[in-house]
Amino acid sequence: MPPKTRVTEDNIIKAAIEVIRQSGFEKINARTVSEQLHCSTQPVLYHFSTIDNLKKAAYRQADQLHTQYIMNTPPGQDPILGIGMNYIRFAVEEPQLFRFLFQSGYAEENTFLDMVDSEKLVPVLSAMQEGAGLSRQKTRDVFITVALFAHGYASIIANNRLEFDEKLIAKHLEHAWNGAVLAATQEDIL
Repeated sequence: MPPKTRVTEDNIIKAAIEVIRQSGFEKINARTVSEQLHCSTQPVLYHFSTIDNLKKAAYRQADQLHTQYIMNTPPGQDPILGIGMNYIRFAVEEPQLFRFLFQSGYAEENTFLDMVDSEKLVPVLSAMQEGAGLSRQKTRDVFITVALFAHGYASIIANNRLEFDEKLIAKHLEHAWNGAVLAATQEDIL
């Protein structure tokens, strides 16, 4: 008889991510995750005392996947536009994970500005600051404009309300970026 496969906390989180990808975060429960693992519900309930705890762990994992995805910009591409397009592209390729991350209420930050000021965003802001040559505060201001623009596009796409037209969206994102940078630099002149 082959040895029993040990179901770990990490395996359970990965299975939860797969359930989300296939069916949405609303379908996360002990049964759906255990079916994904081909095991009973006992290991899921052993490692996670509540399904809410499992969803929070899956959220952290999905957030890491999202961060890796958006930061993977091609060499030579403007980092800000690359990050913005990757954010939108993530919504195209992973609509269920996108909805889980940004429309489920599981974010640790309570508001958009909490997210902008979180330590997790430092690598994104640093890449933008380097690319734009702006101060940290002006980079933050530009980021808010571009992030809201990109999030709007991504949300509409993830909810199947708009077809992804990469060239058109890239052009709009670049206009938003240029306008935000221009506004930030003109504040110095005024």
